[in-house]
Amino acid sequence: MDEALIRSLTPGVLGVLVRRGADFAAAEDAVQDALIEAVRVWPADQPRDPKGWLVTVAWRRFLDATRADAARRRREDLVDDEPAPGPAPAVDDTLRLYFLCAHPALTPSSAVALTLRAVGGLTTRQIARAYLVPEATMAQRISRAKRTVSGVQFDRPGDVATVLRVLYLVFNEGYSGDVDLAAEAIRLTRQLAATIDHPEVAGLLALMLLHHARRATRTAADGSLVPLAEQDRSRWDTASIAEGVEILQAALARDRLGEFQAQAAIAALHADAPTAEETDWVQIVEWYDELARLTDSPVVRLNRAVAVGEADGPRAGLAALAALNDSLPRHAAVAAYLHERDGDLPTAARLYTEAAQKAPSLAERDYLTRQAARLNTGRGR
Repeated sequence: MDEALIRSLTPGVLGVLVRRGADFAAAEDAVQDALIEAVRVWPADQPRDPKGWLVTVAWRRFLDATRADAARRRREDLVDDEPAPGPAPAVDDTLRLYFLCAHPALTPSSAVALTLRAVGGLTTRQIARAYLVPEATMAQRISRAKRTVSGVQFDRPGDVATVLRVLYLVFNEGYSGDVDLAAEAIRLTRQLAATIDHPEVAGLLALMLLHHARRATRTAADGSLVPLAEQDRSRWDTASIAEGVEILQAALARDRLGEFQAQAAIAALHADAPTAEETDWVQIVEWYDELARLTDSPVVRLNRAVAVGEADGPRAGLAALAALNDSLPRHAAVAAYLHERDGDLPTAARLYTEAAQKAPSLAERDYLTRQAARLNTGRGR
């Protein structure tokens, strides 16, 4: 059973149902029913045209649900329009659906959550982790968003900023999570950049390319994390780096700085350094200052503390860290790293252990646990 195939077909099937008149919430429910049926049937008898099969089954599920709803009896007239089994149009509706989910009737956070769930293929748990909220809270938010869009017309698609936020979160989940969506996010951002002349679209595409260029070196053969400073830079994708830098430079030349351009500039400085020791941390701190001004994000300030520790020494980094709430995700990991660089190994070991207990992924937890064990056995870096 090819789960990747099913995931890749889902947006297109959803788009067909929406174009045929199904409201978004009902269309998503019907597609989910069709996917469940595919999981049951395909292992024994996979159809020659998987997308056509999913469209047919989903449309039937939608019509069945419509007939069962007394308030929508008028939709029974659509039964005669049921599409015959066979090849479905090869139309990529994914980007259009991203904009439809970013409807003005929704708050930006709800629009992002709905799109990640309905189009991006992420689970509620993955979305909750990206938003740093409990899973139950995110489930309620997505349910409310579905109810909202089910009663509105998709004649006012959402704005670019919300769509960019969705694409960014989908890329991050694909880059670091357990669902590989990074390449799809890059493809859609390229598509968006080809249709919209917007420096932040270019900034996001550059950021994705620069991060993706390092992907092959982020984990070892056993799946363990490899920190940026220890990655084999000879294995970085130089073509992607060059493309990302070129796109970024063109965007920055327009003098309309946004957060994705600032993030891409930081990534470009990392990519430009031949070795970790030659990284231009002073410039990186300056870009983090710009990014903090643009976003006022505590996570940005946390990352800035690391950069300050590299540029001005660990005590300067710890001073910057002291101004932040210690409940921030990865706060303990940053504190552990800076204390170790400052020579306070017992405190660093304790903080590595604390950070491991709060780690959002198994790979990160294992890495932090190994750091604590290394210091507890008296071995420095």
